[in-house]
Amino acid sequence: MSIERKSQLSRRAFLKQIGLGATAMVAAHALGNQAQPVQASELPTGPSWGMLIDLTRCVGCNSCALACKAANNLPNADVEPQALGSDTYTFVDTRAVTTAEGEIETRHVKRQCMHCLDAACVSACPAAAMYKSDEGPVIYRAERCLGCRYCQVACPFGVPSFEWDNGITPVISKCWLCYQRLQTGQKPACAEACPTGALRFGQRHTLLAQAHAQIASNPGRYVDHIFGEFEVGGTSILYLSDIPFDELGFPVNLPNSAPPQETEKIMNTLPFVVTGVAALMAGITAYTHHKSQKSLGPENQNLVEVELPHSSGGEEG
Repeated sequence: MSIERKSQLSRRAFLKQIGLGATAMVAAHALGNQAQPVQASELPTGPSWGMLIDLTRCVGCNSCALACKAANNLPNADVEPQALGSDTYTFVDTRAVTTAEGEIETRHVKRQCMHCLDAACVSACPAAAMYKSDEGPVIYRAERCLGCRYCQVACPFGVPSFEWDNGITPVISKCWLCYQRLQTGQKPACAEACPTGALRFGQRHTLLAQAHAQIASNPGRYVDHIFGEFEVGGTSILYLSDIPFDELGFPVNLPNSAPPQETEKIMNTLPFVVTGVAALMAGITAYTHHKSQKSLGPENQNLVEVELPHSSGGEEG
């Protein structure tokens, strides 16, 4: 069989290539809709712990922040912290806000890890150093940590802190919801230390029911929104407030779906889309090559047949 015959591609063959590409892309779309995403981490199957923070009750005493430092043996246990860091797992953020009546007042907001139900930091960690416990808290295995800091980049709340002074054995720091205390039947240190009842610890589903009841029975006291109920798929830390959350520095326009779920949808669909596009481009390339040869005319096609085998090896003497 001549080189010319081997290289020829009929219009029917081209359309067949196009059809294969289109079929692959349709299959990609269908499979993307039907495929069950593989969870980046196992989510709690039963009731999980949570914390409800009522900002209308917080007086900014910092008892929670100081108790956290003491319980975790963190430096400067008697100094009120001003920001999250490698030696600070929680702090009280003080803000001046305008009330519905137009008055300037002070509000205090406890900040810490939100312990997302489907945590982006867990999904992003290539070594499974971050993982979601069955009880709810997102905890950490330092011996597995690579120091890549992907968890920092992935967190929608910017919580994890990297211990920059410890490059040999890298450590990520954040609130662990006093996981060790939970194992012995104790509350987190912050909740136990709060003198005003602003921090309430318990099962997340119970706290949500209580929060909805509080809003319904006190419509003038709270905004009709429980922060953390749906944001990024839901969080274990929930907030009630009388001031809109965006005015208190909470991130706005967060999706209700968890970031790992969106990533898994893309990754499940991508291989099929790539296959479809590759088939389509192969068909177009073959058809274009055939058209180019045909345009040379019969007398020049023979010349192409002789030169092609030597195109990569240089001219022969």
